[in-house]
Amino acid sequence: MLGLHLYELPLFFALQGVVLYAILAGADFGAGIWQLLAGRGERAKRIRDHAHHSMAPVWEANHVWLIFVLVVVWTGYPIAFASMASTLAVALTAAGLGIVLRGVAYALRSASAGAAEVRAVDTLTAAGSVIAPFALAAAAGGIASQRVPVGNAAGDLWSSWLNPTSIMAGVLALLSSAYLAAVYLAADARREGNEEMAATFRVRALVAGSVAGLAAIAGALVVRSDARWIFDRLVEPPALLSVALSLLAGAATLALVARWRLDAARISAAVAVAAVVGGWALAQNPVLLPGLTVREAAAPDNVLVLLVVSILAGGLILFPSLGLLFRLVLGGSFSAQPSIERGAPLAGSSSGLAATLTATRLAGACFVIGAAFLVLGDSGWPHAIGVAALGAFIVLGLSALAGEDSRE
Repeated sequence: MLGLHLYELPLFFALQGVVLYAILAGADFGAGIWQLLAGRGERAKRIRDHAHHSMAPVWEANHVWLIFVLVVVWTGYPIAFASMASTLAVALTAAGLGIVLRGVAYALRSASAGAAEVRAVDTLTAAGSVIAPFALAAAAGGIASQRVPVGNAAGDLWSSWLNPTSIMAGVLALLSSAYLAAVYLAADARREGNEEMAATFRVRALVAGSVAGLAAIAGALVVRSDARWIFDRLVEPPALLSVALSLLAGAATLALVARWRLDAARISAAVAVAAVVGGWALAQNPVLLPGLTVREAAAPDNVLVLLVVSILAGGLILFPSLGLLFRLVLGGSFSAQPSIERGAPLAGSSSGLAATLTATRLAGACFVIGAAFLVLGDSGWPHAIGVAALGAFIVLGLSALAGEDSRE
């Protein structure tokens, strides 16, 4: 029976943050990648504008999850965090600079005058969108391949993240980001009635998804040669189940995109990326760094209890706020809408809103139930219920967002 101990809870929450960052910020980075690959001409300008306007309201909020992960790992596992941050200092600095670069570019775009300035700003956005996900994934590859030893700067500053496994992880991160963004941007364009951009990004989603799938297969061979221990764990249960889920969800996404089922493709694409993170975590457990387990790296119990309580309390504020933001974005509230006569109802709005509110309430209930069982439970079965409830929270939350997106 699955059970989580107190020393594992903060890491469990941190992994949820990694999943959300990979999905949401990944799509954000991917939008910048498509700006880089847009080309020249009037059609390229429309591609860049659509990518910018779709992601502009949420790009900064997406980085909340990165801050959350850093704070939780720093507080809950200080020895591991210090070892990772010191050995991977170059990679993490590069990622930070990439994030700052694209943030500055977003801020400058609204003040840009003329096509040349806009192109220059979009190029900066794209550069940051390539640097940040590659560096972050390369750092994760260094951890997975056991190139980050315990100790202050005990590993090599360069080979720890510039090695076959890390480079493969960085390339997959870029392809996955482009794949996610293309699916999301196609769905956004369809919702806005922009059939040209919907068709454009639909083709890009099919191509990027196919290339990412082939790259994942090639990447498995790289990992087998360079980091055999993690490969052997990935091809055994329970990690193998997560890897299989990722492959199935990726194939389902391509099928849904091909059939123009873009709203459903959002969810399956997110599941495909989330399952990759889950597979890595299951394969590496319980080893955090070479010779250091999760239990050995954990802070004292009193710190962990306060940290878990803080996470749950913060979630009561954070999730409703972000939920409202994404509902406004997916509902088109940040886009120009045609005026309607006062009192005229929108077709299907009542039933769609009711379904969205129901899914939102159920998601909130699952979060509360899951958190309560994980924190208060002292054996395997309540922890299993807690994990299942939090999984249901993620699924219902994504369903609520998709339901909001489908309302016209």
